Amino acid sequence: MRATGEYLFTSESVSEGHPDKVADRISDTVLDAFLAADPYSRVACETLVTTNRVVLAGEVRGPETVTSDYLIHLARLAIHDIGYDQEGFSWKHADIACYLHAQSADIAQGVDAAGNKDEGAGDQGIMFGYACRETPELMPAPLYYAHLILRRISELRRAKSPEVAGLLPDAKSQVTLRYVDGVPVGATSIVVSTQHVEDMDQADIRRKVQAIVERSLPKGWMCPDDEFYVNPTGKFVIGGPDGDAGLTGRKIIVDTYGGASPHGGGAFSGKDPTKVDRSAAYACRYLAKNVVAAGLADRCTIQVSYAIGVSKPLSVYFDLHGTGKDVDEVRLAKVVQEMVNLSPRGIREHLHLNRAIYVPTSAYGHFGRTPDEDKGTFSWERTDLVPALKSAFGR
Repeated sequence: MRATGEYLFTSESVSEGHPDKVADRISDTVLDAFLAADPYSRVACETLVTTNRVVLAGEVRGPETVTSDYLIHLARLAIHDIGYDQEGFSWKHADIACYLHAQSADIAQGVDAAGNKDEGAGDQGIMFGYACRETPELMPAPLYYAHLILRRISELRRAKSPEVAGLLPDAKSQVTLRYVDGVPVGATSIVVSTQHVEDMDQADIRRKVQAIVERSLPKGWMCPDDEFYVNPTGKFVIGGPDGDAGLTGRKIIVDTYGGASPHGGGAFSGKDPTKVDRSAAYACRYLAKNVVAAGLADRCTIQVSYAIGVSKPLSVYFDLHGTGKDVDEVRLAKVVQEMVNLSPRGIREHLHLNRAIYVPTSAYGHFGRTPDEDKGTFSWERTDLVPALKSAFGR
């Protein structure tokens, strides 16, 4: 996003009941099952969901105790937790098929450590990380508030609050903010579409949603009433996988920075941490967040690249977007690589990624979340590099 002038910028979010997010949740449930049984399992799980049908496919290498029947059981529990017990998609009677098979030996030999060879990247690719000062979480504001609105609706729904009585799991939000010289100052339009029971009045839904939106935004940021859209196409009764098929990895911009940063194209859910699509993107966010938290810049974008089977990154690039505080970007790239080993092994060990920590990432974004030291979740959101970064640059 530009740093000068006045402009509008929009980001969207989707709830855990959105079909693609149902697929992400099931894929990460499979991943966590394998990592709980063996922290060094290899998993690349794709999920398809549609009307009363779920299909698991992909490649795995892990304990034989993690059986297809067990994974089907876990998928059913995930659907139940999301809240689907509808005629067209129910945890009780959906047909769930598991077609996971052994990982390719050709891929395994390139990734596995052997002799003097370190663990290699699970694929080639480019990954990005980003941080900015627009929110306390150092995330882009449009995406942050789009996530927050849906997360609060979900929390109230799960608590069976009368405030959201009649609202169902599938929902989407979209927030457009006005920026003045790179600083967000308020919303110009907001869209929320939420699934609901058959007999709900749309005016009642609008009142329920508006109260939550107004509480979620900073004071004075609410958009004009005629730019606030709730279920703009009318009723939204048929939703979730019954209304639209869902696939793992189709919400990569929702998962990351809402379009405020470049994206390398790789999805996250269902992939173990040898897949740099996931682990290196987490590492880039970790580094970018620490750079901004240390006061070295107001905005930071990082790109890294890898080749399959090669342990070291092929490139590490920093862009401070002209907001650096007397910081040379080339030197910054060298300094952070001295602090954090950006090989696949180095990343997973530094961020402790070989744990069953991924289900919570499957909805409402992988970044801008609160790290939980007890559970091990969102370790890439820590700012523990700040003292060392400040020291390295004389702050």
